[in-house]
Amino acid sequence: MLKSETKTMSGKTVIKGNPSQYVKLNVGGCLHYTTIGTLTKHDTMLRAMFSGRMEVLSDSDGWILIDRCGKHFGAILNFLRDGSVSLPESSKEIAELFAEAKYYCIAELAESCTQALAKKERSDHDPICKVPLITSQKEEELLISSTTKPAIKLLINRHNNKYSYTTTSDDNLLKNIELFDKLSLWYSNRVLFLKDVISTSEICCWVFYGHGKKVSEVCCTSIVYATDKKHTKVECPEARIYEETLNILLYESRNAPDQELMQVTSTRGAVSGMSSYTSDEEEERSGLDRLRSNKSNNQA
Repeated sequence: MLKSETKTMSGKTVIKGNPSQYVKLNVGGCLHYTTIGTLTKHDTMLRAMFSGRMEVLSDSDGWILIDRCGKHFGAILNFLRDGSVSLPESSKEIAELFAEAKYYCIAELAESCTQALAKKERSDHDPICKVPLITSQKEEELLISSTTKPAIKLLINRHNNKYSYTTTSDDNLLKNIELFDKLSLWYSNRVLFLKDVISTSEICCWVFYGHGKKVSEVCCTSIVYATDKKHTKVECPEARIYEETLNILLYESRNAPDQELMQVTSTRGAVSGMSSYTSDEEEERSGLDRLRSNKSNNQA
C-alpha cells in the first residue's frame, strides 16, 4: 500500500501522496473518505492543501481537520469528481454552498450558485398566473401539444357579428371573461389557460383539451329571431363550464382518463369523444322533441 509523505510539525501535517491514495477528512464534524486525486483534480485551495504546498491539521487518529461546516462538503467533492453537481432547491442552501465554494476557491461552482440565486430572485417576482394570448393557430397547436397539462381556451371576439346583440349579451360576455380569469387563478398550476382574441369563427366559446386533443367545448352564443330582425344572444352557462373544467382535470394523468368517473361527473354523458353545448334554447328544443316523441309512443 502506498503511503503519503507526511511531516508532522506541532500538530500540523504536510500531505503529498499518490493520487489514488485515500485520505480521511473531518470537516466540521462530518467525516469523508476520498482520494488525493479527487482533492487535487481542480486548481482550488484543496489542491494546495493536499499537494504538499500547505500544512493541514490532523488529529491523533489520522483525520485531516478542516474547520468549515461539513453540510455541503459532499457536494463540493462531487463537483471535484464530475465537474458538475445538482444545486439545492432553496435559496438559503444555494447561498450556503456558494460560501463554501468561495472558501475553497472553486470558481466554476461559485458562478453556478450565483446564476442560480439570480434566477430564483427573478422568479420570486414573476406573476403566479400567466395566460398566453394566441396570435396564430400554429402557436395554439404548439402550446397545447407541448404542455403536459390539460388546457382550456376562451375564444372572445366581440366584433365577429353582423347582427345586433340582445340586451343581456354584453353583461354575459363580461361574466364569461370574469369566470375565465377566476378559473385561471384557481388552477393555473394544473391547467394551461389560453385566450384567443383574433379568431373569427365564434364570438364566445370555451374549448377544453386533454392529452393534446380537443375534448369538449361550450359555445356561449346563438342567434335568436325577433319580429323584425335577428339578434345575437350571449350566455354564461357557469354550471356547464365548471363541469367541463372538473372533467378536464381528469386528463392530468398521462394515462387515459377514468371513463367511469367521467360518466359520474358529466350530466350529459360526455365520456368519450367531444361534447358540446350551445344555448338554453337548443336544450329546450331537444327537451320538447323528447316530450313529443314520448307522447307519440304513448298514443301508439
